[in-house]
Amino acid sequence: MADDKHKAARRGSKAPKGAARSGHSWKHPLRSWLGSHRDSARQALERLRHNPLSSAMTILVMTIVLALPMGLGVLIGQVERLGVDWQRAAQLSVYLVDNVQPEAATGVLKQVRDLDQVAEAHLLDAEMALAEFKQHSGMGDALDQLAYNPLPAVIVVTPVSIEGGAAVLEPLRDQLAALQGVEQVQIDLLWIERLTRILALLERFTGGLAVLLVLALLLVMINTIRLAIESRRDEIVVIKLVGGTDAFVRRPFLYIGVLYGLLAGLLAWLLLALGMVWLNSAVREVAALYQSDFELAGMPAVDGLTLVAGAMLLGLVGAWLAVGRHVRAIQPT
Repeated sequence: MADDKHKAARRGSKAPKGAARSGHSWKHPLRSWLGSHRDSARQALERLRHNPLSSAMTILVMTIVLALPMGLGVLIGQVERLGVDWQRAAQLSVYLVDNVQPEAATGVLKQVRDLDQVAEAHLLDAEMALAEFKQHSGMGDALDQLAYNPLPAVIVVTPVSIEGGAAVLEPLRDQLAALQGVEQVQIDLLWIERLTRILALLERFTGGLAVLLVLALLLVMINTIRLAIESRRDEIVVIKLVGGTDAFVRRPFLYIGVLYGLLAGLLAWLLLALGMVWLNSAVREVAALYQSDFELAGMPAVDGLTLVAGAMLLGLVGAWLAVGRHVRAIQPT
């Protein structure tokens, strides 16, 4: 009886060890899978290092293809931001009749401020309007030669909202034009809408250009990987003779595509960042002519990371398209 108890105890003590071994059994396939991918990535790096010239040319072509549409997209986004800022500052100019009396102008100003759609309004009398026109037009010397002031008093109106553009401001314009003592009302938003239409056209052009350049990038990647496969045809045949699968053969080539995309994406990001800095001086000069402090904000980090991730994905897709057909076509005879 005592011997039976000792045997049962020994069997019970061995059970947890067996359970532990079965619990860790999944680690061996995972370690083998990770090791295989690590070896494939190392082989891809070695192949890039042994062919520096062809690799550099492929990466430069990919960099140019990636940088052009992304650069246009970033520039359009920056200009759109400028347009939004100017839209927020859009105003209506209410021109009063000639020789309006100060009391009458003040009365019109009070009526304008009482309108629900008006957020702010201030009066520029004829002398103030002339002084502002001299400052912004650059025609101060010519205006000083005039015997009288040709400009009327103006009420500058800031609307509560401009969502929807000039069409939304037309009812307010009609209300202002109906006030007694008002000669004309002008909406200072039309040129911003023209800018918006031009930017929409450029966005469509950039989208079409991006599609064409992405197709070109895929063709470049497919051709590059195809040449790499052909240069290692004998090696692939030997690998298949000893039992290597198609997945094992194509994995290093897929890593080559990803590495090409990574390096091209990083280089395109750097190129665009330097390009933004280079353009900023010219942009500041142009903005200063319009009394604006606008400048390019640089290459946003989110756009840069998106560029790198997209480049890696395109490299992987191009390599996959090339490897899938060519590796299957190579068979031991």
